Amino acid sequence: MSDAGDPRLDALRGACRELPGLPGVYRMIDAREQVVYVGKARNLKKRVGSYFMRQSGHTPKVAAMVAQVVRFEVTVTSNETEALILESNLIKDIRPRYNVVLRDDKSYPYIYADLEQAFPRLRFHRGARSGKGRYFGPFPNAGAVRSTLNLLQKLFRIRQCEDSFFSNRSRPCLQYQIERCTAPCVGLIEPAEYQADVRHAVLFLEGRDEEVINYLVAQMEQASAALEFERAARIRDQITSLKRVQSEQNVAGTEGDFDVVAAAVRNGVGCVQVFFVRHGRMLGNKAFYPAHTGESTVAEVLEDFLPQFYLAEHRDRDIPRDIILAEPVEDAAWLAEALGQRHGRRVGIRSGVRGERAKWVRMALDNARLGVDQRLSTEAGQLERVTALTRVLGRDQPVERIECFDISHLRGESTVASCVVFDANGPRKADYRKFNIKEARAGDDYAAMHEALARRYSRLKREDAAMPDVLLIDGGKGQVAQAVEVLAELQIDDITVVGIAKGTTRKPGLETLLLHDGTRELRLPPDSPALHLLQHVRDEAHRFAIEAHRRSRTRSRSRSPLEQIEGIGAKRRQRLIQHFGGLQGISRAGVDDLQRVPGISRELAQRIYDVMHD
Repeated sequence: MSDAGDPRLDALRGACRELPGLPGVYRMIDAREQVVYVGKARNLKKRVGSYFMRQSGHTPKVAAMVAQVVRFEVTVTSNETEALILESNLIKDIRPRYNVVLRDDKSYPYIYADLEQAFPRLRFHRGARSGKGRYFGPFPNAGAVRSTLNLLQKLFRIRQCEDSFFSNRSRPCLQYQIERCTAPCVGLIEPAEYQADVRHAVLFLEGRDEEVINYLVAQMEQASAALEFERAARIRDQITSLKRVQSEQNVAGTEGDFDVVAAAVRNGVGCVQVFFVRHGRMLGNKAFYPAHTGESTVAEVLEDFLPQFYLAEHRDRDIPRDIILAEPVEDAAWLAEALGQRHGRRVGIRSGVRGERAKWVRMALDNARLGVDQRLSTEAGQLERVTALTRVLGRDQPVERIECFDISHLRGESTVASCVVFDANGPRKADYRKFNIKEARAGDDYAAMHEALARRYSRLKREDAAMPDVLLIDGGKGQVAQAVEVLAELQIDDITVVGIAKGTTRKPGLETLLLHDGTRELRLPPDSPALHLLQHVRDEAHRFAIEAHRRSRTRSRSRSPLEQIEGIGAKRRQRLIQHFGGLQGISRAGVDDLQRVPGISRELAQRIYDVMHD
């Protein structure tokens, strides 16, 4: 079909002729004024014009995007690197529907060593690397950091305790008893000997295991010659452990720092695997499932993924000297130049490697394909459950968003409401919310539910935010009635309210569903996919509520009861504790005893007595 005479395309082509032949970023905008695509260009006139000057040869995804565009906007940049960085930041902020979007905003964890301390400690670190010490990483997740720290404790017995704990010890702690620390806090190791252990730990993290082993062998021989057989045996065991770890963790035949990146795409699902190798040692791998992969090819997914992963403004990570791709991408040289400028050194982006690195590329590819298979299997099961729930609830439109509320407290203390959100792909943890209940009386679950729901949906309505299709309430008729009342007050009438009440035996599979205002009850068979989905959402809300409640309770209980008393500041608290030796002594004191403390009047003493005996 010819597009000659199409007013929309004619207007777009005319606008393209006015563009400069400079680098920059372009934004495609549809009739609803929504940005549907963001792209970068070395030459804006040529790149943007290629979408509209010809209509044949476009991929289905590009053709669908072009069909929706009514206008475009451009931002000219001073160079190509700025265009690449601006594009990745705009994609992250706008999340256009035709861009492959990386759904990962977390910074990556490191191991941090403050080497300026007399007795340095090794610790977990996440966030900006502004300290004066050394950072080792990035690690793919917190578990990899903690397992490495545990290994370093076994091999070198470096302390990991907080500085406040370290400074106030009068005898060794349990870490010394189980041979995970040399107790520098109480002087059981000389500073020079401890610093040697720290140097060895740093060399190990740098991948220089052989230097550590050679030094320890010399130390073992020296101890043996001096007839210090117990020390020689201890060093021998350390060498054995190091060699075992070396054989397990080192990447055979490889050296240096590099990332391996591979992607797989099938049936609209994409998976990108990143393997982190530092100092010749494999630190782990991480899977990413970018949104909007649609009909994109593997090369297109990689091309969109790489700038967002390595260049976005919120990223704060070490960039390796080499990034090895399973498949070549068109803008590899462009991205390598941008990374080099940002980090002040050369960064290589290459594909088609051989030897040992090729084995890691194949491993990353295998993991990416496995990730796609697993995600497709999960999504197929999720789709079946969502479809079944839509049918059970008798809805004309499919269920796309579910919100579930649960209340948690301990005999009325620190009441917390949780809200979890699920969509067609499962949990949306970024949308989870918790509500510290402020107005409801302690132990009044109905009032607590009413308060949480009113706060949640008043805000969603005020901000014109996305509303759920289904509101799931963990509770019986009373809680469901509160939900119906809140929605009626806010004049929200397009949300299906469902209560899920446990049976008398509280066994899974015997739950009763309460529909509408609780007047209609429904019991699904235990093997119902719809029931499985509701149980999953309910259990996740319960888990999230308990976690939030525990955190809230811990914070409230860590406060001294003296802090609740008007007229008791930091100095008077200190005088009271010093006079009576602690809170237990204060609680045993009478009003006359309390009044003897300097600065405590009779009235204030009575107030303290009342609080401590409440």
